[in-house]
Amino acid sequence: MTTALVLVDIQNDYFPDGNMALEGMDVAAENAARLLAAFRGRGAPVLHVRHLSVRPGATFFVPGTPGADLHASVRPAAGEPVVEKNFPNGFRGTDLLERLRAAGADALVIAGAMSHMCIDATTRAAFDLGFRCSVAADACATRALEYAGRTIPARDVHAAFMAALAVPYARIASSADILAGERAA
Repeated sequence: MTTALVLVDIQNDYFPDGNMALEGMDVAAENAARLLAAFRGRGAPVLHVRHLSVRPGATFFVPGTPGADLHASVRPAAGEPVVEKNFPNGFRGTDLLERLRAAGADALVIAGAMSHMCIDATTRAAFDLGFRCSVAADACATRALEYAGRTIPARDVHAAFMAALAVPYARIASSADILAGERAA
């Protein structure tokens, strides 16, 4: 079994002072960086996914802006592919599936942002494509949402989406637990 790390949208605009700052993004990126270091240390496949907003009126991840760049904490090393996407699902309109198959991956560890959007869409698609998925919950971040005149706090949005992915789409675990399991495999 080959497990690949897929880091989704850990981009500057999601950090404090970015155009779409997320709650807890700094901590999520620290945990994602630990996963990245461990996967690199083992020579395991690593793929970075970067969103580029090409729709008219986009306010973040605008191509050619610093906010669209991958964050320094998870900057790709030489040879690590960066898959550029324009939709929440990292597989839609990209070569992510082909790259994962070329790497021999049959399992994925997924981390990044936003929990309720691109992590959700990419994880569900990966499951549907036959991958065994783990989501590092503490290496993901999101924001508060509005619904029916209520503000749903980011921690509740995150928890709801992790709960929804837990059965049957992915194993939801901390980055430390994922790394402990990867060392044992």
